[in-house]
Amino acid sequence: MRVTVFGSGYVGLVSGACFANAGNQVTCVDIDPQKIERLQQGDIPIYEPGLSELMAHNISAGRIDFTTDAAEAVRSADMIFIAVGTPPDEDGSADLRYVLAVAKTIGENLDGYKVIVDKSTVPVGTADQVKGVVAQTLAERGENIEFDVISNPEFLKEGAALDDFNKPDRVIIGADSERAIALARELYAPFNRNHDRLIVMDVRSAEMTKYAANAMLATKISFMNEMANIAERVGADIEAVRRGIGSDPRIGYHFIYAGAGYGGSCFPKDVNALHRTAQSAGVQSDMLAAVESTNQRQKQTIYTKLSAAMGGDLSGKTIAVWGLAFKPNTDDMREAPSRVLMESLWQAGARVQAYDPEAMQETRRIYGEREELTLCDDPYAALSGTDALVICTDWKSFTSPDFAEIKRALANPIIIDGRNLYDPQRMVELGFDYYGVGRGLSVRSVF
Repeated sequence: MRVTVFGSGYVGLVSGACFANAGNQVTCVDIDPQKIERLQQGDIPIYEPGLSELMAHNISAGRIDFTTDAAEAVRSADMIFIAVGTPPDEDGSADLRYVLAVAKTIGENLDGYKVIVDKSTVPVGTADQVKGVVAQTLAERGENIEFDVISNPEFLKEGAALDDFNKPDRVIIGADSERAIALARELYAPFNRNHDRLIVMDVRSAEMTKYAANAMLATKISFMNEMANIAERVGADIEAVRRGIGSDPRIGYHFIYAGAGYGGSCFPKDVNALHRTAQSAGVQSDMLAAVESTNQRQKQTIYTKLSAAMGGDLSGKTIAVWGLAFKPNTDDMREAPSRVLMESLWQAGARVQAYDPEAMQETRRIYGEREELTLCDDPYAALSGTDALVICTDWKSFTSPDFAEIKRALANPIIIDGRNLYDPQRMVELGFDYYGVGRGLSVRSVF
């Protein structure tokens, strides 16, 4: 099948590479000629495990190419995916300008029946808007060409996106056209062989499914963080609580880890956009508002713990930070708790020495060169001459460090563990002042 993907960001590149690897002919379109030139050379602008290798294989095989020529990409396609960004608008709603701009481009160049697929995360009703823009543009051309618009939201976890695409839990198709559904089934057949994962529903339900899924996961995280804050005050251990409630199959173990709050491009944006959708529909949605406000407060907890552990004055201190990405196995720092921490430290007059296995270049892009930030080549170099260590990201390489080396390097044996990587009792036995999130042992030293 001939597939065109508008947008060469995270969703577009992963989708394009996986469709190409299944034998389809894929064209990725972007308006940035420099980005297209880099992609043509196999230079992938994001970090996702396995993506560079998969892309290089399919570029070499001639199954995927990159272009700024939108007109030819539209005309040559059987299915056209819209996978451009939907950044939050000033009021928290999703900004659809890029989605609708692509819709207009499609309408200007449509020359026969195509299936247009909303892959971007978009509010309920967006497919109707896309359909309207394409139809209006065709009318302005004096053309009456048949097309369908369907919703096919992505459910990719950063750090595990290739597995999620190739072995999906479900493939949601929102459509009211049997012709479009048949083409979608054909395209997804290679990813659907073990058992039928395709779930077909109406378009608006498909659009809402994506938002509801992300809002549910974000809710679980904020709930556990609130439980952790209670646990600290009453002397309970949130890790023991997690194991206790996770054993209930109605709850399960996924997304019930307390920590420094969620980040990334999806949860914060989608919770706010769904809240805005509820408001626009006249629905009071106190829970969605509470999920996001709880998360914003949680991002401040590691700074609060650090300040308390160091007597309330961080001016002139140098703090080691392990982990800058919002989660492991990505370089994405959007809405990352590390950013809240570092910016709070700088405001308090402290310096930061930081290390992350993948997000160093992204950190430089965001903050540039600044005197109060030193980026180090390895985690132990980041400890040199510092007053305390803060862990913001649960990278696997941080789980079994050389604690003796950490203790030798730190001026004060203080560890603020924003991801609960270590056992509090062992850390105390090793001579550390250790503060996790919701660990009853650490609270007695801070409050």
